[in-house]
Amino acid sequence: MRKPVLTLALLMVAAVATPASAERADREVPPLLDIELFFKDPQYSAARISPDGEAVAFRSAHAGAMNLWVKGVDEPFDQARPVTAYDRSVSRHYWSRDGRFLLYTQDRDGNENYEIRAVDPFAEGHADSDVPPSRLLAGAEGARAIVYHLPRGEPDVLYVGLNDRDPSLHDIYRVHIAAAERELVVRNDAGIRHGTFDEGRLRKASRTTDDGSTEILRVNDDGELGDVVYQCTFEESCRLMRFHPDGKRIYLSTNAGQRDRIELVLLDPNSGEEQRVHQDPEQEVDLSRAIFSEQDDRLLATVYLGDRQRIYPHDEEFAAHLGRLQEALPEGNLDITSTTRDETRWTVALSRDTDPGTVYLYEAEDMALSELYRMRPELPSEHLAHMQPIRYTARDGTEIPGYLTLPPGQEPRNLPVVVHPHGGPWVRDTWGYRGTVQFLANRGYAVLQPNFRGSSGYGKEFLNAGNRGWGTGVMQHDITDGVKHLIDEGIADPERVGIYGASYGGFATLAGLAFTPELYAAGVSVVGPSNIISLVESFPAYWRPGIARWHRRVGDPEDPEDRERLKAQSPLFSANRIRAPLMVVHGANDPRVIQAESDQIVRVLMEAGHDVKYYLAPDEGHGLVDETNRLAVMAALEDFLANHLRGRLQDAHPQTAEERRAALRVDLSTLD
Repeated sequence: MRKPVLTLALLMVAAVATPASAERADREVPPLLDIELFFKDPQYSAARISPDGEAVAFRSAHAGAMNLWVKGVDEPFDQARPVTAYDRSVSRHYWSRDGRFLLYTQDRDGNENYEIRAVDPFAEGHADSDVPPSRLLAGAEGARAIVYHLPRGEPDVLYVGLNDRDPSLHDIYRVHIAAAERELVVRNDAGIRHGTFDEGRLRKASRTTDDGSTEILRVNDDGELGDVVYQCTFEESCRLMRFHPDGKRIYLSTNAGQRDRIELVLLDPNSGEEQRVHQDPEQEVDLSRAIFSEQDDRLLATVYLGDRQRIYPHDEEFAAHLGRLQEALPEGNLDITSTTRDETRWTVALSRDTDPGTVYLYEAEDMALSELYRMRPELPSEHLAHMQPIRYTARDGTEIPGYLTLPPGQEPRNLPVVVHPHGGPWVRDTWGYRGTVQFLANRGYAVLQPNFRGSSGYGKEFLNAGNRGWGTGVMQHDITDGVKHLIDEGIADPERVGIYGASYGGFATLAGLAFTPELYAAGVSVVGPSNIISLVESFPAYWRPGIARWHRRVGDPEDPEDRERLKAQSPLFSANRIRAPLMVVHGANDPRVIQAESDQIVRVLMEAGHDVKYYLAPDEGHGLVDETNRLAVMAALEDFLANHLRGRLQDAHPQTAEERRAALRVDLSTLD
């Protein structure tokens, strides 16, 4: 049975319109919190314990960005030392299996052409730097490297994918970390998109077929693809997770066949026999992920994201540890972020809607828990807003899930509202801390996050209901219907509704302004596509092996009928209908949604004399990584929304943010 959900009507019960309640609401309005509390880089993040449990690697500020640091596990943070010094934040990092090296990925100004590098965190800094030298393991100019596998039995080895031969395909290499040497394992001429390794051997691979289906194939000893052991259609999901400890069967997440929701199964690839391992006991959502032992591959738990996170243990020992953690920590989202080789020490992260995250060190042998750090210790959680799961009914009667965050201390009546559709689009919003949502709530806005059809997580019927439904279709209708529901409930002031999103959320912003111009008083699009045709035609080469799924779910620009429909669904070709002021943000190096997607709609609006502001970051890609860029853009967004929706406004922003804001602002007369 589904857990109770706060409907909008229940939220309204708390708002009894009496002078006393209004006075209490006035007293409880939180102070205006400084923008830096939300959008500065966190003090610490991404802690990973070393395989021997003696050191912790984490990211923190150094040389103007979030770089890698290392400290002894029992040392205070002020004794940590930096081991990288980039002016762009490091994206991901891992310990090598033997703990000799930190491995990390790094791109250039957001182009997503990642290098994989290794650094000895215990080495001395070289002559002209306070950090030790790093070595390149994989990556090249214009190429993208991917970490695939770190085998337990070969601690100096890393398996990577690299597309330097053919930009659309990643060949698979075996890399010797200490020597920084690599050897080709599989030349990928068959469109392999993902591989599953078993202790240094690629045994299964998946690829997308011409009709958008997924095939999972056997990989022979010579590296050649063998027979198909599993398949699912483009409307279904099937993904290899890892080999069972018996080395024969495979854990697979799938909703193929008669299933609607993704569940965990064990597949025998020789017989084709499937054994269900677990599905959502509440019959509500898809399997989110499974937790496995990094020591021996046994299944520890399955995780589901309903309105809130739910974890189900499958191992008696793990169940005891989970119980201890849940007893000792406040209710929230739990994540085991790293473990030692023998799994006696863990790093555990806890986050909640009003807490961006606290990381703990867990001693498994005596079940002792100690705090490592808070990500944003200066952010006062007591002044933040609670995110409530809601449901509303779309125009065709379908129930749409989502989240509503109301500004603290105010009656939920006649509020300015910011609709915040997620990116993807085949992902979903979940309960938890979101800096942007909390910032908007602090400024007095109610924030609606709709999980419109086409969002993942709610079963394949709900996901596929969004197929070909961009712009003028059901995906946008579900967002529109959420706004209308807030208006009907009296929560939203119909004259003060804005829409703001990134990536697909940016597209939904442009579509909302173009196709329902009467609904919105302002819009903000961040890295949002304006023309679906040019979006699909400009995807990076390494997306080509999976492009058939895009063609089936969204449309194929080479098909004449699809092309006409895609044109009608694209905001660019209906930009003359836009009435509301628009703010546009883009990264010049974005490989997914190229800069031209923003340029073209800004140009059309500018030529029509429309109110549009454009910010372009020359050192960013598909999002804002640089702290100063982020502060500059969010300061501009705050001013923009306050001007058009009349929310609260900070008196002054940091000088560096204002200077960067001026530098990012595009002189529209220069657009050719």
